[in-house]
This record gives sequence, structure tokens and C-alpha cells, in this order.
Amino acid sequence: MTPPAARPSESALPAPGLEHVFDVSVELGAIEDHGRTRAGHRRVIPILGGSISGDVKAEILPGGADWQIVRTDGSIEIDGRYSARTADGELLYLQASGVRSGEPHVLESLLKGETVDPSEYYFRTVVTIETSAPALAHLERSLYLAVAQRTASAVRYATYRFV
Repeated sequence: MTPPAARPSESALPAPGLEHVFDVSVELGAIEDHGRTRAGHRRVIPILGGSISGDVKAEILPGGADWQIVRTDGSIEIDGRYSARTADGELLYLQASGVRSGEPHVLESLLKGETVDPSEYYFRTVVTIETSAPALAHLERSLYLAVAQRTASAVRYATYRFV
């Protein structure tokens, strides 16, 4: 007996690729440690400003934050939300959701504000963008993967569009 032919809806799915789009540098305030809440060990890190460069150029506005949950193994669930403004005054809302994990001694070094090579830990987020600006609407039609680095007072990340 021969197997039935594949229907068009069962064709092979395309493998995703990555295309570099922009880089982000976010200036951070002091960690606000809320301790154990019903959601887990909650920390909030205020966003003070920063910049976006590359195919998108904008200034990150103060007022956003990263609402984190610290897992029992020391890994951190990232939930960063902030706004940016282009030179033309167009606003972007960015949300970065992901995880930062690594060996306990590496995570402890990061917590102390020490410089750690980003290859020593895993720090990835998925970034989504909202905007009402017609010239930037194309940014809303994609998901972005970011590879990040934490320093004592900032986070920087390179952002790639899934293609």
C-alpha cells in the first residue's frame, strides 16, 4: 500500500533565518527588590533612557522598567517594557520577554555588577514592537530575537528579525 500524497497544507515548513535589524543600549536604575510575592521573587529595574541604532534609530525614554521574576535556580524571567522616540517624533513601544541564566557563580557576579563576558551566560529575549507611525508599521509585522549583555548599569542587545 502506498502512502497518500501530501496535501498542500502539509508541505515542509520553511526554516527561519535571522536578519540583524537594530542594536539597543538601555540605561538602568537601581534594582528594586520586592522580595517573595505570590508570583515569585519579584525585582523591578527602572529604565532611565538609552538608544536604538541601526535600521531603527530612536531615543529610549525614561519611565519603562524590567519586571523580573528570579527563579529558585537563579535564572531570571525578563519582562522589559519601554518606549522610544525617533528623531521625527514617532513613538515605539517595545516589549522584551525572555530569560537570563547561567552557572550560579556567573549569575552572582552579574548581580554584584561585575563585568562578565556574555558568552558565559544565556541572555535572550523575544522583542515585539507597537507603533502608530505609518512609516514604522512594518516593525509590527515581525518577531525579533535579541542576544543581550548585562553590565553594572545597562543592558545592551543586538536584535534580529526572524525571516
